[in-house]
Amino acid sequence: MSRIRVVLAEDGDLLRAGVMALLDGYDDIEVVATATNLPELLAAVGEHRPDVVLTDIRMPPDFTDEGIRAAGELRHTHPGIGVVALTQYSDVEYALDLVREGSDGRGYLLKERVADVDELVAALRTVAAGGSVIDQIVVDALVATGTRRHDSVLDRLTPRELEVLGMVARGMTNAAIAGELVVTDRAVEKHINSILTKLDLPSDAPVHRRVAATLVFLSEAGVGGGVSPLR
Repeated sequence: MSRIRVVLAEDGDLLRAGVMALLDGYDDIEVVATATNLPELLAAVGEHRPDVVLTDIRMPPDFTDEGIRAAGELRHTHPGIGVVALTQYSDVEYALDLVREGSDGRGYLLKERVADVDELVAALRTVAAGGSVIDQIVVDALVATGTRRHDSVLDRLTPRELEVLGMVARGMTNAAIAGELVVTDRAVEKHINSILTKLDLPSDAPVHRRVAATLVFLSEAGVGGGVSPLR
């Protein structure tokens, strides 16, 4: 069995030990190194070349956005290494920054997901394979507000298109959306194509268009402040 090699960056001793103990129960996951701050994380990546970095967002030295900064640097220095960022803050700006240069190999989870180790491991596997994960709690919290900015790009959408986009943001498939709205799969596909066109999301966007549409929806939700839509 091919193992997913992980560097774990977390400055809290108890949480770091707990995550290591939980991951130890999975034959396909191996924690090859740990770090407690940004310099240690980057050094560990350079030495061990893991498949995935599992990192807290806020660490020494500044306790601001070290995990996001590490992900941005690794995008350029080690583009094949995935990053799963853990945070206790459901701030969409972090999620947007994490995937601004591409969503492939990136994940954003709330720390409470550590308690559901199967979900955490699933995220590690997805990211190691080049996929992307955005915590559903973050999505749901923003979708539930039902608000958006003045002069939002979402104003371009019809009420039905906005409803469909909200379902896309919740991670629903086209078939699930069709079932919820009692329409055909073809009708949902037409709505989504119209949404992507109206949001000016080009087919060659660095972020997958469906993910990009979700991020536009989140960034326009009026929660988390100061976030520009991802183009």
